[in-house]
Amino acid sequence: MNAQANSDLKGSADLADAAKVERALSQLPITQALAQFTSGTRHDEIPASVRFRALHHMLDAAGIAVAASRYDHAQRVLNAMRGLGGEGTVPVIGLPARLSPRDAAILNGYLCHGLDFDDTHVAGIIHPTASVFPAVLSAAAHAGASGRDLVTAYIVGVEAAARIASVAKSGFHQVGFHPTGIVGVFGATLAAGRLMGLNTRALAMAQGIAVSMASGSLEFVEDGAWNKRLHPGWAAQAGITAAALAREGFVGATRPYDGRFGLFTSYMGSYAAQADHSLATAGLGTTWELLQTAIKPYPACHFTHACIDAALALRQQGVSADKVRQIEVRVPAGTHKVICEPESNKLKPANSYDAQFSVQWLTAAALITGRLGLAELEPDRIGDPEIMALTQKVRFADYPDSPFPKAYSGEVIVTLHDGSTRSHREHINRGAAERPLSNGEIVEKFRANAATAYDTATVERMERAMLGLESAADAAAALAAFSPAGAR
Repeated sequence: MNAQANSDLKGSADLADAAKVERALSQLPITQALAQFTSGTRHDEIPASVRFRALHHMLDAAGIAVAASRYDHAQRVLNAMRGLGGEGTVPVIGLPARLSPRDAAILNGYLCHGLDFDDTHVAGIIHPTASVFPAVLSAAAHAGASGRDLVTAYIVGVEAAARIASVAKSGFHQVGFHPTGIVGVFGATLAAGRLMGLNTRALAMAQGIAVSMASGSLEFVEDGAWNKRLHPGWAAQAGITAAALAREGFVGATRPYDGRFGLFTSYMGSYAAQADHSLATAGLGTTWELLQTAIKPYPACHFTHACIDAALALRQQGVSADKVRQIEVRVPAGTHKVICEPESNKLKPANSYDAQFSVQWLTAAALITGRLGLAELEPDRIGDPEIMALTQKVRFADYPDSPFPKAYSGEVIVTLHDGSTRSHREHINRGAAERPLSNGEIVEKFRANAATAYDTATVERMERAMLGLESAADAAAALAAFSPAGAR
């Protein structure tokens, strides 16, 4: 038998084995299935394309963290962490500082999510990397793990978090919870637990501990508060804590997800009836949800991106602000509470964070400026008279045939002073699984973000460190390139 035939037979056997494992996991309770998947997944069983994409997702998050590090709010969090715990051994991304594992996880998660520019698992409506990546960086430093080990742990953490969030079918948002905080803790727990060497039983216990640490209110949308930025970092440190407790034999709840007071019942209210628990374990080991996780092209809530692109398309077609009588933005009903309401706040955002969650302001800004980047969200731009005047003309409505939450659709309909209308719709938002950003585009985004804080040589060292992480003997030492001293 020739070599190709041997390879084909091996490939078929591997697929059959993977399918067998998937079926076995799907028949287990959620907690046990995720624990077995976490402990049993080998690095070389993960497709190379998934591992390579994972490096780009972490690179994207690290670039955002570097850009976020230059803002005053980041320094305030660093001061708070140092004030509580002093210095440590884990590098802080974008800052010449090192903190204890849990404090570093809080700050690194804060930075990765600090500009609302990080990736989103579309169906789960969760930012998985912002919590899982800081958790594995701290846990790897604590355990002395290799880059290869960190990548494996990161992937299993993202796979778990994405699936748990998908169960809710946007229900968490409807009752005022932010999935990145309340679900991110489970992905962080499993990823950290893997790096800490927890066995299957301990990983199950760790999830039972983590359910009491799940948190994340959407109240920040009312006034542009900083709370949301904190959610993934808090989830990351809680995950590390849950894993450490489980390693020492601490006993956690046995049914953290589907118990009488488990995650879905307690955090979904009346929407718990719509939860599809099978999604928590569907496709484990054969379907990679990392590939369904969108990289953001704009530093704003992902729900708004289709309308931003629609506004930019209309501008290219010759629509200008001086011709506009009224604008209608159509977005899925499940997004209204986050990016459309309360309308009085969205029409007059008080600060940059407010603006990032106002589809009205973002649509107007894109139509006027022809772009939507970090520069357009600087504090001095939010009150721009021309943008604010156009924002007052924007009203929202439902996008009736959207595949939400599988994609975040948007349509912009402009009525001109002469009574004519122009419209553009983006049924599938750019960056979603059906329209992904390429790895090359992700690298360019990283370079642009990192260049806001560091010189070209330093940015290049950062990029090489992340994309070469699988060959690093010491993951934390390699990623210390993102915390250079004296290069700012």
